[in-house]
Amino acid sequence: MTALTLSTSSPAALRADAIVVGVAKGAKGPVAAAGAEAVVKAFDGKLAAVLETLGATGGEGEVTKLPAPSGFKSPVVLAVGLGDAPAEGDRFDGEVLRRAAGTAARALAGAKKGGFALPVEDADDAAAVAEGALLGAYTFTAYRSAPAGGRKKDDKSTPLAEVTLLGGKPRDKAFKAAAERATALAAEVNRARDLVNMPPNDLHPKSFAASVQEAAKEHGLKVEVLDEKALAKGGYGGILGVGKGSENPPRLVRVSYTHPKAKKTLALVGKGITYDSGGISLKPAGHNETMKCDMSGAAAVFAAVVAAARLGVAVNVTGWLALAENMPSGSATRPGDVLRMYSGKTVEVLNTDAEGRLVLADALARASEEKPDAIVDVATLTGAMVLALGNRTFGIMSNDDAFRASLHEISQEAGEQSWPMPLPAELRKGMDSPVADIANMGERMGGGLVAGLFLKEFLGEGITWAHLDIAGPAFHEGAPYGYTPKGGTGSAVRTLVRLAERTAAGDLG
Repeated sequence: MTALTLSTSSPAALRADAIVVGVAKGAKGPVAAAGAEAVVKAFDGKLAAVLETLGATGGEGEVTKLPAPSGFKSPVVLAVGLGDAPAEGDRFDGEVLRRAAGTAARALAGAKKGGFALPVEDADDAAAVAEGALLGAYTFTAYRSAPAGGRKKDDKSTPLAEVTLLGGKPRDKAFKAAAERATALAAEVNRARDLVNMPPNDLHPKSFAASVQEAAKEHGLKVEVLDEKALAKGGYGGILGVGKGSENPPRLVRVSYTHPKAKKTLALVGKGITYDSGGISLKPAGHNETMKCDMSGAAAVFAAVVAAARLGVAVNVTGWLALAENMPSGSATRPGDVLRMYSGKTVEVLNTDAEGRLVLADALARASEEKPDAIVDVATLTGAMVLALGNRTFGIMSNDDAFRASLHEISQEAGEQSWPMPLPAELRKGMDSPVADIANMGERMGGGLVAGLFLKEFLGEGITWAHLDIAGPAFHEGAPYGYTPKGGTGSAVRTLVRLAERTAAGDLG
């Protein structure tokens, strides 16, 4: 992963491939942001004018490169747009800094070092710039062959090797803590991204479970893996029902982190469909190509548990990864079959492509038995949520309005877009089944909410719960932007980690 260092060096004195400065949209044209003072001085106060001549406006995501002025030890100045300049007395939002740093880091792909002289007033600003740069520098190269003769200098397929945060104070405890948190958090978001990007012929339930076991050894976590025999013995009809059509059998993985001073326990449940063909209810052409991403929820949960351990958060966190591959075959679950779930309830399967709720239902029921203070499940669950909220925002449903509001606030704080969604009681009737306790499908309209109501049926009594439907933001098919790459994004990891931190601080909501 890209290295991060803090430095009090001046931009002129730093040896790097480029010095990154911020430029904002002012009332009369682009204006240099705080952090760029030494660069502005070296341009005789005319940096903004030079940038405007080159077509820069200061718009968010805009990148302009120009030769560094005489006397600088770095050859290039990279100006990155921050968007509208804040009003006098205000400052740039943390998410603005994250995105700008991410944009700059992507623009410096192939370079050895970038010096980031963006606006940093305190440790919070430093954390935002560091996090954005480390996330923006991400590339997935595991399956790319090295070119003949080796990679050359400035090879754009390799990430920026080092981020030096200018204005950072390496001996200041708050700045050091911010840098350490950003490094750990970005590493775990990138772990989730790697898993999502991995092709399904290599990432299946057994290999996913093995990767959890490997990380657990490194970070002192406890792991329990239930294979197909243990699942059958335990009565996990939902997970087994989804996975029975594949030659790669399902798994349920419990991975836990405990802290000696913890007063609260969080259970995180992740949907881990390592490939989703739709099963017998086969997906139509054009909808299969990205279905390796249907395990994004499990990846987020796994990464969040590891991040909590790396950061030493004073809360107990247990992750439940419900892993299966949903394939059509002679042994696959059929529409019309009835499954007996771990909770004892029966489900009539009307559509085998509504499989995520089946594996989650078993995991939620099992997680409830340990009586955590709250359960949060994360899943790429419904296309309906994408239709409702678009590709960048996940939906939050909950059986507790205050908890839902807290999660919305936490996600915004973490830099992830979300929106609170209801669980209308009248939609439950549509899942009534003439042969079982409940059907896995209900009314077509409001399908994302119907899925949330289905999951609610499998919770233990009196447990605070929330459901994050990350179907939109989990996998990005367009061009990269800010710190968001093409492919797996690591959606919900930062929200879950921030939830753990606030729970440890006694602010669960």
